[in-house]
This record gives sequence, C-alpha cells and structure tokens, in this order.
Amino acid sequence: MRLDKYLKVTRIIKRRTVANEAADGGRVSVNGKTVKASYNVKIGDIIEVGFGNKAFRIRVTDIKETVNKNDASTLYEVVE
Repeated sequence: MRLDKYLKVTRIIKRRTVANEAADGGRVSVNGKTVKASYNVKIGDIIEVGFGNKAFRIRVTDIKETVNKNDASTLYEVVE
C-alpha cells in the first residue's frame, strides 16, 4: 500500500492529499530515510511523521485497504 494511503487509512493524517504533501515535502521518513508518498509500506516499517516541533513514530503491524474508525489504531503501534 502507498505511504499516503496508509497514513489516511490509519487516520494519522486525515486527508490523503495532506499526507501526500507531507511525504513529498520531506516530513515523513521510513526506517530513517526520507521517502515520497508513493513508497510501498511493509509490515515492520518504522514511520516517522514530523508535526511542527514534534515527531510521531509508529511501527506498521498490519495493512488493510479499509478499516473503521475504532479499529484504525490496531494497524500500528507507537514507538518511543
């Protein structure tokens, strides 16, 4: 699954266009490397998203095309 779509499905970023702009703007990295929105997310990847002065790090635990709002957080775990 594309990175921008994964960020939208997990509701880390609410809109896919915003996720696309964040990735292409260099504010998203996977496994320590800055990637574009078209990056193919795999289970086990560590995604870091920069929000202003803070960084949000997650580990991909599952990939699904659609998921309801209550189950969206089961697709990742927060990494400290």
